[in-house]
Amino acid sequence: MSMTEEEKSKCRKIIHGHAVAAAAGNLVPVPGVGLATDTVTMTTMAMALASVFGGSITESVAKNMAINAIVATMKKQPVKVIAKEISKVFPIVGQLVAPSISVAMLESAGWLLADDLSAERDPAQSKAELGTPQNAHYFKYNKNFQLPNPE
Repeated sequence: MSMTEEEKSKCRKIIHGHAVAAAAGNLVPVPGVGLATDTVTMTTMAMALASVFGGSITESVAKNMAINAIVATMKKQPVKVIAKEISKVFPIVGQLVAPSISVAMLESAGWLLADDLSAERDPAQSKAELGTPQNAHYFKYNKNFQLPNPE
């Protein structure tokens, strides 16, 4: 079962809102602050997205997901991440480049996260449809969150 239109709408608002917040944090012209902002923003985004699918995750799990997503992004798109941080050394240019890259990275990671949480919820819904008893929807996220390889 894929996301409903209502879930997609909620996810869109959450993901876009968090991406804009991360962009605002990336306006600060200090290298390294952007990664910290992205981590905090992705942590709260993961928690909000889990609630869209009727589940909950702890802050530490959400933070782990965020860190894993950022590390995976850094490994797969090192030039963008390095350009985002180095651009902050240059006045004005850095304040245009860093937020743009941050928005693109968070939008992409947010939708991947939403799809992953939706898929995690779907087996639980299938059990409920079959009449298998269960305890509400609670995402036990003990696997590392990985971004798929870019094509």
